[in-house]
Amino acid sequence: MSDAHLTERPVADGPEPVDLVEEPIQLSNRDPRQAPEQRAPRSRRRRVAWALAALVGLAGAGTLGTAGWRVAQQKDAELATPASVAGLTRDDSERARSTADYLRSGFAADIELDRSFGTVYRDPADEKRSVLVFGGATLLWQPERDLDSLFGLMADEAGAVTGLREVPAGRLGGVMKCGTTSGEGGDFAVCGWADHGSVVMAMFPGRPVDEAGELLRKIREEIQTRK
Repeated sequence: MSDAHLTERPVADGPEPVDLVEEPIQLSNRDPRQAPEQRAPRSRRRRVAWALAALVGLAGAGTLGTAGWRVAQQKDAELATPASVAGLTRDDSERARSTADYLRSGFAADIELDRSFGTVYRDPADEKRSVLVFGGATLLWQPERDLDSLFGLMADEAGAVTGLREVPAGRLGGVMKCGTTSGEGGDFAVCGWADHGSVVMAMFPGRPVDEAGELLRKIREEIQTRK
């Protein structure tokens, strides 16, 4: 088929061709005669709204980025049980090892761990102030929630943990909390930490909460490493 009809002029009695003008076509229902300063507020508000939305989006991306970096930094944790730590000496007696293994297995039953441990550290200055440390390494997405759950489980087994509060976690980060519970020898401090790669709890007979929290920070800095 020929394209000649696209360029043919209309016959004499046909409609006149449409004249094309150089004026721009208005694609808005806004009155073109309206002064620019009268239209500016809406345009300015729109720009501000877009800017705020972009700012919120960037803030959200920054938050997600920070959280992702923290998980990547903490997830590959390793825990050791050296012969001595923070002025304490590992108790390798049969009784201590049996107690530590009991705590380790009970702990591992409450939370799925890749690696778990339980150790008793003896205070050379006072046999009654031995520290029982148990926990393990695993990937935790919500460390504080999991730590709180473990304190709740401990309360079910050993009695209520009272005065539970957050204490400084130290240079390794994560969250650390301490409280008080009761045992055969009376009240004693119980503390724990959790980050994205590990969760550990410890019992401190004969020690107040503040002393226990400081001691656990020292223990943690000597037994925890990251790849």
